[in-house]
Amino acid sequence: MPPLTGIRVLDVSQVMAGPFCCMLLGDLGADVIKIEPPGVGDSTRRSMGFRLKGEDSPGFLALNRNKRSIALDLKDPADREVLHALVKTADVMVENGRPGVAARLGMSWEQVSAINPRLIYASISGFGQTGPWALRPGFDLIAQAMSGVISATGHPDGEPVKSDIPVGDLGAGMFAAYAILGALYGREKTGEGQFIDASLFEAALGLSVWATTELWGTGKSPKPLGTANRMSAPYQAVKASDGYFVFGAANQKLWLAFLEVIGRQELADDPRFKQNSDRVANNAALIELLKPTFLMRTVDQWVEALLAGGVPAGQIYDYEQALASDHVKARNMVMDIAHPVEGSFKSLGFPVKLTGTPQEVRYPPPLLGEHGAEIRKELAERGLLPASTAGATAS
Repeated sequence: MPPLTGIRVLDVSQVMAGPFCCMLLGDLGADVIKIEPPGVGDSTRRSMGFRLKGEDSPGFLALNRNKRSIALDLKDPADREVLHALVKTADVMVENGRPGVAARLGMSWEQVSAINPRLIYASISGFGQTGPWALRPGFDLIAQAMSGVISATGHPDGEPVKSDIPVGDLGAGMFAAYAILGALYGREKTGEGQFIDASLFEAALGLSVWATTELWGTGKSPKPLGTANRMSAPYQAVKASDGYFVFGAANQKLWLAFLEVIGRQELADDPRFKQNSDRVANNAALIELLKPTFLMRTVDQWVEALLAGGVPAGQIYDYEQALASDHVKARNMVMDIAHPVEGSFKSLGFPVKLTGTPQEVRYPPPLLGEHGAEIRKELAERGLLPASTAGATAS
């Protein structure tokens, strides 16, 4: 049985950070009820420029498994009554509107905690609920830019480059899930819920722990290094005779093993490269010296030789190659999920494995309002809604 079985989560969020957070909780067994606007639903349902078979975008499918959907117009007093009935049954609520929006819809922390003092309420926004930037709209791109991430990404003297992985959005979702799990554990001791304030900006900044260490250690803000590393060298992509590969000689033992593999032992005595700190300071000169050596073999030959010598190395795969690898198959990182419209679609597997209480797919991503009647009936059976409304639904 998954560890969060019996925990109910209300997902009143859209796009990426909130839905990702709630999907993680659903994967762990939580009963996630996705509350969406009638007619349109989560705006991600209609995003992206391509489709599979149905109307919902692959992006929506990727972020919303293990959820049930009910369509509620939270400006409508009757639908707001349904929301408040759900709040009475919930352990967790997640929303990602701009500060102030939740209050206008009758679902702010103050409003819903008065209904259910045990509720754990996570609010995910662009910049958090306080501070001079709190009311700014926030997207992952903005969070990456204003947190410093973009300033240190890409190649020296190149145009600004963002991380293709949305570290602000996905980071905020993961940090919120981490905080929710901590709050659930804390509630076992106090009996009370609490408010969680998460933001894309702070997630991007929080994941910059390595880069900010350089700032405080040197007094200089980190600059783009391409694939090189700020704290170790050599540790980056280099060009072989038929393409690029990566390797990491990230400590003294690996450095000496690396020189042995490539046949450049004389560099061990070069004062520019004696210690790791020397190699970091003179990395550009080191890589320039190594370029002719790397061109002597193919990518696969270098990776095989380095691995045999105990030096971490790997090919640079695109996503198609990575997902087709034997290792991905062995780790069950691609799943086929049955869906009422798509038939089935491919989804990433669970990125961590629990051996005693493994995650499972209990629900495919829901159709808009698919479970509305079912959820209303459950509330009516608990005496939280009039029985006359049990069959009502909207989509």
